[in-house]
Amino acid sequence: MTADRPHDPASRRVLVLGGTGTIGRATVRALAARGHAVVCLVRRPAPFPAGVTARVADVTDPAALARDGIRGEPFDVLVSCLASRTGLPDDAWAIDYRAQVNALHAAEAAGVTQVILLSAICVQKPVLAFQHAKLAFERLLMESGLAYTIVRPTAFFKSLSGQIDRVRRGKPFLVFGDGLLTACKPISDDDLGGYLADCIDDADRRNRVLPIGGPGEAITPRAQGEHLFALLGRAPRFRHVPVALLDAIITVLGMLGRWLPALAAKAELARIGRYYATESMLVLDPATGRYDAHATPSTGSDTLFAYYARVVRGEAVAERGDHAVF
Repeated sequence: MTADRPHDPASRRVLVLGGTGTIGRATVRALAARGHAVVCLVRRPAPFPAGVTARVADVTDPAALARDGIRGEPFDVLVSCLASRTGLPDDAWAIDYRAQVNALHAAEAAGVTQVILLSAICVQKPVLAFQHAKLAFERLLMESGLAYTIVRPTAFFKSLSGQIDRVRRGKPFLVFGDGLLTACKPISDDDLGGYLADCIDDADRRNRVLPIGGPGEAITPRAQGEHLFALLGRAPRFRHVPVALLDAIITVLGMLGRWLPALAAKAELARIGRYYATESMLVLDPATGRYDAHATPSTGSDTLFAYYARVVRGEAVAERGDHAVF
């Protein structure tokens, strides 16, 4: 049995990947609120808003993707918020590249003519396996002939909230170096989800790679700590971690990882941590090699510090991402 496309010409049949993550859930809510008919492919059953269909399908298996996910039905748009959980090389190439390729081919066969891809701003300076995997799929998508929008957000609230409980317990806020090495313009789940959903009908965003951040000025780790202490009514206390310490850990783990695969994986995770500790999540100026906060677009209305205040008051729960450093 095949499903008809929506009668409302403004709505689309949208196939969603990665709909159970924090950004994915926000994107699904935004798509449903805009009247689209949404089908989410998930690894296991999960609750979704009324009117949203969830189907358990293995996106790493092309046959299962077609049989359990697409089911011979037509779709208009593919929205992918899919991302590897660890960033380790095998995981990255399996999910950030091959699973995305599987979904792209299945979506094309189902009539999809437009793809919205959630990527990451860190791919503009790729040194890690997951960044190269994401870039490889970005290139394939751009060469596919389908209309595309590749969205590269700067930083998520969840990745900057791992120290809230630590500071509440009276411990110092950890920063690398002086706490001013990096900056970002974090964006909330709902603001990013709404931005992704709006890419469907915004012709100006079509066939473009779009970096995006949240509202306000760029924020350093030190500013994050200072504001968190102020919300708790405490004097700021910082513990400064030398970047050289991370380098030493990476070197030792890398050497031992030649014989012990588990330590090789830990070395890669340490490299990921060092990257985020030393590289700003802002637009990179290719001419100067410097990050440019003013060139990093902003959207939405929710700020990181307003989110911190809600967490401190018990009105929100800080969800930590898989790549949280602390």
